[in-house]
Amino acid sequence: MVIGAGMGGLSCAIDLARAGFAVTVLEQSAAPGGKMRQVMVGGRPVDAGPTVLTMRWVFDELFAAAGRSLDRAVSLRPIDILARHVWPDESRLDLFADTDRATEAIGAFAGSAEAAGFRAYRAMSGRIHDLLRDRFLNAQATGPLGLAGRFGAGRLGDLFALRPFDTLWDVLGDYFQDPRLRQLFGRYATYCGSSPFLAPATLMMISHVEQQGVWTVDGGLGRLAAALEAAARSLGVTFLYERAAASIDCAEGRACAVIAADGERFAADRVVFNGDPQALASGLLGDGPLRAVPPGAARSLSAVTWAIAAPARGFPLVRHNVFFSGDYRAEFEDIRAHGRFPAVPTIYVCAQDRDDRAEPLHGPERLLVLINAPANGDQPSLDPAELSACERRVFDRLAHRGLILQDDPMTRTVATPETFAALYPATGGALYGQATHGWAAAFRRPGAASRIPGLYLAGGGVHPGAGAPMAALSGRLAARRLMADLASTRPFRRVAMSGGMSTRSATTGATG
Repeated sequence: MVIGAGMGGLSCAIDLARAGFAVTVLEQSAAPGGKMRQVMVGGRPVDAGPTVLTMRWVFDELFAAAGRSLDRAVSLRPIDILARHVWPDESRLDLFADTDRATEAIGAFAGSAEAAGFRAYRAMSGRIHDLLRDRFLNAQATGPLGLAGRFGAGRLGDLFALRPFDTLWDVLGDYFQDPRLRQLFGRYATYCGSSPFLAPATLMMISHVEQQGVWTVDGGLGRLAAALEAAARSLGVTFLYERAAASIDCAEGRACAVIAADGERFAADRVVFNGDPQALASGLLGDGPLRAVPPGAARSLSAVTWAIAAPARGFPLVRHNVFFSGDYRAEFEDIRAHGRFPAVPTIYVCAQDRDDRAEPLHGPERLLVLINAPANGDQPSLDPAELSACERRVFDRLAHRGLILQDDPMTRTVATPETFAALYPATGGALYGQATHGWAAAFRRPGAASRIPGLYLAGGGVHPGAGAPMAALSGRLAARRLMADLASTRPFRRVAMSGGMSTRSATTGATG
C-alpha cells in the first residue's frame, strides 16, 4: 500500500503496478499532487507550490514506463528567460536557458571576465551533474564509501571535483568577482531549502539542471499530477482520496497494515510511506514505525507566500522574477540564527499568465509572491503584527521597484510556516525535507528502505532530495528496492489475473 499521492507515491505506484502488484494509494487530500497545490483566488487557480518542470527526462521515462507519452499527457511550453533578476541599485539581468545568450547577457551586464567565469562555472556545474546523475541521483542511497565505490579506485579525483567540503558561496567566489552574480547563483541553494553559506558547492549542479531546460505546464503543475494518476489507474491502481492514514501497524517487527483515520484497516504485504520521514520518527503514524528513521533532522527553509489575482503594472514582469536584497548573508542569519522573517528579504514573483515577452496584461493576473522563512510553524503562534509588518515590507519594496499590484489585501491568500506545518505534519513548515548543509547532509537523508522491514520511503524528504523530479525518482527507487528485497527473500512468480495484476498487494500513502 502507498500512503500519499504526491510525486513519490504516484511514481512508485506506477512502477509497482507495472510489475504486477495490486496497489492501493491512500491520500488525505481530495486530489493528487502533494506539494503541487493550487489555491483559488478571485475564482482562479494559482499554483502555490512548484510552478515549472525541470529534469524532464525523469518524467519522460516515467510516462514511457506506464506506456504513455509525457507530451501527449500534458502540454509543455519551454521557457527562454529562466528569471529576470533585479538588485537594489536598479541593475537588471535576464538569465537565459540558452547558454550562449546567457553568456552574452552576463558579459553585457558585468564584463568579459565575468562572462568567462560563467563559462567555467557552467562547465563545472555540468561535470558535477554528470558525475552524480547515475551514481547518486538515480541510484539507491549510499554513504560516502559507497559513493566512492561507484566511482572506482581509478576515478577518486572525480569525488574531489564535487567540492563537497567547500561551501557554495565560497566556491562561487572562484568564478565571479561581481557580488551580484555570486548572489544570483548562490540562490540555487534555496531550491532545496538551504543556505548558500552552509550548503556544499556540489549544489552547483542545480544551475546546470535549469540550463538543460525549464517548462511550464498548461493549466498548472496539477495537470502533471492528474496525468500520472490517470496513467496509474490505467495500470489498475486504486486511489482512495480524503482518507488520511492514522497509523501503520507493525507485527513481529514488520509493517503489515495501514489504519485509516476512520478506523478502516488495510492489510498490506508492503507499505510505502510518501510523506516526511519525521512524521514516522515523531510518532504521528503510531508506535510501530517509530524507529523507521533517525529523529531530529535539521529542517530546510519554509516560506511565506501570497497568492494573488490582481492587475499588475509598472515593472515588466516575465514568468519568473527575483528582487534581490542588498545583504544576502543577513537574510539567512535572520532565518537560521534568529528564527525570524528576514528584515529585508529577497522576493520571488511568479507571474503565471506571463511569458518571456513581458507584455502588460489587461485585467487581473495570477501571481505568487514568495520569501524564505524559518521552519518554525510548530512553535507558538505567529504574531499577526509580525506577519502584517512583513507583508508591508515586501509589497512596499516591490512598489519601490516599480511593481504596483492593484489588489485588495483582503483577497490575498497567505500561507506561512504555520500553514505548511499543518499541511505537512512533523515538518514545522519545512518545504524541502532536511537542509542540505555540510558535506555529509546528502548522506543523512533516509533511503528507500526504512529500518522497519516491509516499510519503504518516498518523497522529497528522502533520497535523492527535494523537488518534483527528485521526489518522482525517490518513488521509483522505493519500488525498485521493494521488488529487489522481495526477490531476495522468496521466489516471485507473477500470477496472471484480469488486468495483469498479481495476488500480492503493495499499499502506499501520505503526501510529499
